[in-house]
Amino acid sequence: MTPVLQRAYKAAQVSDATVLLQGETGTGKQVLARAIHCLDEKRCRFPFVTVHCSTVSETLAESELFGHRKGSFSGAVAARGGLFQAAERGVVFLDDVNDLQLCLQPKLLDVLQRGVVRPLGADRELRVDVRVIAAANRPLEPLVEQGLFRADLFHRLNVIRLSLPPLRERNEDLPALILEFARRYASLNVQIESLGPDLVQHLQACRFEGNVRELENAVQRMLFMKEKGNSLTREDWLQQETDPASTTGRRDDILEAANLLWLAMTKHGLPFPDLMRRIEGELLQRALQVGGKTRRETAELLHTSERTLYHKMSAHGIRASTHRATG
Repeated sequence: MTPVLQRAYKAAQVSDATVLLQGETGTGKQVLARAIHCLDEKRCRFPFVTVHCSTVSETLAESELFGHRKGSFSGAVAARGGLFQAAERGVVFLDDVNDLQLCLQPKLLDVLQRGVVRPLGADRELRVDVRVIAAANRPLEPLVEQGLFRADLFHRLNVIRLSLPPLRERNEDLPALILEFARRYASLNVQIESLGPDLVQHLQACRFEGNVRELENAVQRMLFMKEKGNSLTREDWLQQETDPASTTGRRDDILEAANLLWLAMTKHGLPFPDLMRRIEGELLQRALQVGGKTRRETAELLHTSERTLYHKMSAHGIRASTHRATG
C-alpha cells in the first residue's frame, strides 16, 4: 500500500486533476477518496458528494446529477440543484463508475470537458467547479473494448490512476488492520491489546473475497461474541464464522481444511502434487482404520467404487490383507 498512499498524497496536491481508483469491492476506494479530499487544501473545506452510479435511474439521472427547473417534468413543483451543484468547489465521488449507464456517459463527459451542467428544463448552462474522483470495482479497459464504456470518458477519468491491491496480496497489513478495527469498535467488548500468532497465521491463508470490508465486519463479530480476555485468537475467528442460522451450527470444515493445507504447503515449501498425493494417502489410511471389514464397505464410506479404491491403494502401496474383497 505504500506506493499507493504516496501517489494519493501527491494527487491531493493537484486539486483539479481527475482521479480514477480501481480495485475489488471492499478494498477501500471510498476511504482513499475521502483521504484525498481531506488532504486537498483547496477543496477540503467544501462538500464531498457521493454518486452511486449503479443505483442512478435513467429517468431521474439528469435531474439527480444536474438539477431541474420548476415544471420541467411532472412532479417538479420547485427548482432543484443537482449533486454536481451541491458539490461546488468540492469533490464529486462517482462510486462504481463502471456501472454508469451508457446513455449518461456523454453527459458526464461534457461536464468533465467543459465544466458546465445544464439543469433539466433550463435554457442556459451553469458553470461548476468540482473535482471528480471515480471508483471502479472492475477494470474499465475490457468494458471499453466491449462497447459498454466510452473510450473518451475513460481517458478523461484516467488522469491519475490508483490501483488498490486486494487484502490477500497485503497479508502483512492484517495485524494492524485488526487492531485498528478492534479499537474502533471497542464499545462492543473489552479493549483488545494483542493478537494470538495462531490467528494471524490462520488469516494469512484466507482469500478475503470481500477484502478489508469483510475483515472489518468479522472483527466486529469477534468482539461481540468474545466472552473474556483481551487478546483475539484463532478460536475467536472460528467462532464468529459459525452461521447462527445453520441447523448444525458447524463452520465450513472444507474451507478450514483448505486453509490448513495452504499453510502447510507455503510453510514447508511442499509442491502441490506431492501435497495432494500425501493427503490422499492419509485419507485412505484413515478410511481403512475406521471403515468396514470389507473393501466394499470401505469404498461405500468413501463414496467410490471398489475398483477405484483398489487402484488407489495399489498406487500408494497400501496393503489390505485384513480386508476381504466383498464379504
